[in-house]
Amino acid sequence: MAKLLLVRHGYTQWNEAGRYQGRTDIGLSDKGLRQAERLRQRLATFRIDAIYSSDLQRAVATARVIASQHKVEVMTTRELQEMDFGELEGMDFKEVQQHYPQMDVRRLGRNPEKNLPQGESLSQLAARATQFLTTLEKHSPEETVLIVAHSGPIRTILCLLLGISLEHWWQIRVDPASLTIVDTLPQGTVLSLLNDICHLADLA
Repeated sequence: MAKLLLVRHGYTQWNEAGRYQGRTDIGLSDKGLRQAERLRQRLATFRIDAIYSSDLQRAVATARVIASQHKVEVMTTRELQEMDFGELEGMDFKEVQQHYPQMDVRRLGRNPEKNLPQGESLSQLAARATQFLTTLEKHSPEETVLIVAHSGPIRTILCLLLGISLEHWWQIRVDPASLTIVDTLPQGTVLSLLNDICHLADLA
């Protein structure tokens, strides 16, 4: 498998408001677009052989900004979509506590088969991520693949590649417009960089 550059999409208005935005197709905010441009600068000197993106517009827009520097086609897939938060979609954290006082999204890994109200389970997200990883098997170890997705899928991919139980899924932090690098070696996976946002310094 190739070297992986894992990028979370830039900010949206719902990110800025602290709202759950799983499958809701929200575009980048002005800040998110500036973050994507910083990512393009950060990755300008990287060799990138292929680019995969969630098909939600906030991820596609981020991927296309980066791709413009590399002249590589962006391939979109539903497998990289964010978790479907169901009835939680559009709520902020306080509203979730008010309407679902027993709900703690961070603890989904304790019962990965349990669906969110009218939404998805962590196991379903992991199944999508696993299916996506089979797509990457066609890439050689000499290649570098950029993946632009969302916090949930990126954290899940990291758990799967590193052999970490999904119970610890919520303990991996993945900020908007962050860069994570994974080297896939014959001996196993090496996490070389996690949640790096140095390229966003002083960005208003």
